[in-house]
Amino acid sequence: MTAATSGSFRPRLAGALRNLSFTGWVLVAVGASLYAPSAFQTLGGVDTKRFIAPLVQLIMLGMGATLTPQDFLRAFRLRRAVLAGMIFQFSIMPLTGAVLAALFALPNEIAAGVVLVGSCSGGMASNVMTYLGRGNVALSVTMTTLSTMLAPVMTPLATGLLAGQYVPVKFWLMMKSIAFMIVIPVLAGLVLNRLAGQRGKPVLNALPILSMAGICLSIAIITSHSRDALLGHGARLMLVAVLHNAFGYIGGYWGARLVKLDEVSARTVSLEVGLQNGGMASGLAIEVLRSPNAALAPALFGFWMNVSGSLLASWWRNRIPAVPLHTVNDPAE
Repeated sequence: MTAATSGSFRPRLAGALRNLSFTGWVLVAVGASLYAPSAFQTLGGVDTKRFIAPLVQLIMLGMGATLTPQDFLRAFRLRRAVLAGMIFQFSIMPLTGAVLAALFALPNEIAAGVVLVGSCSGGMASNVMTYLGRGNVALSVTMTTLSTMLAPVMTPLATGLLAGQYVPVKFWLMMKSIAFMIVIPVLAGLVLNRLAGQRGKPVLNALPILSMAGICLSIAIITSHSRDALLGHGARLMLVAVLHNAFGYIGGYWGARLVKLDEVSARTVSLEVGLQNGGMASGLAIEVLRSPNAALAPALFGFWMNVSGSLLASWWRNRIPAVPLHTVNDPAE
């Protein structure tokens, strides 16, 4: 990691590390919405599903506010590692989701949700977990950023091909939704970060907390609207989420090693592939697929990946890589 990257990234990592209890808040959100679903289904007579898209936009604004133009430019310098990561990101996870949905004979809408979460971009949790697991943070941030920018094309394409048998998937509508719900807020956050001086720092520092609150609230809303489906298929779907996540880690790591990336880069690619953007998938399930049941898989996946990612990162942290942490074995550099 370069000095510039370290200086810009570690403050936001410190804030994220202070919030590792986030998983506990997710559990509280799920428990509360299962116990009193009606409290999360309407607000002032308005169906709370309408709030999912704005909540996702808030989450992505928070992500964008942590980025800099260098995160985009770095993709050219680390192009071999980034290219490998993008291929694994948009192949391993969608295909694994499709296979698991078929093997477990999930109901159509829930099966579509499994494929959808596998077809989305990497989640920002991967950046924190990469730091904890002694990976390459610069590479992780670049991969998350690039996969998010590619999502308007890759996500509807993969979802349509692999989940079209379960539910109708409107390619152009999904592309438009991703642009408005994901890409524009990320770019707005990038501009906000660029323009904010010292006076704007308190606002930028508050965005990660607001983003996490938005994730918890969106999970509570989804759970409340899909309570019966969760109680009926929750155990099976949880197993699917665990397997989906595990295959992402394993496929990402060994795929990276197969193309001769070093240990540090392999850890980074593994976490990037295994940790998906559950908020994005939840928003698309509601806005495009019009199905709270399809949003169940992203909600459960989002919960589990915070647990598994923390465990994997902690395990790797105790095993120091054989190469310096600032390097990426990329002859194309």
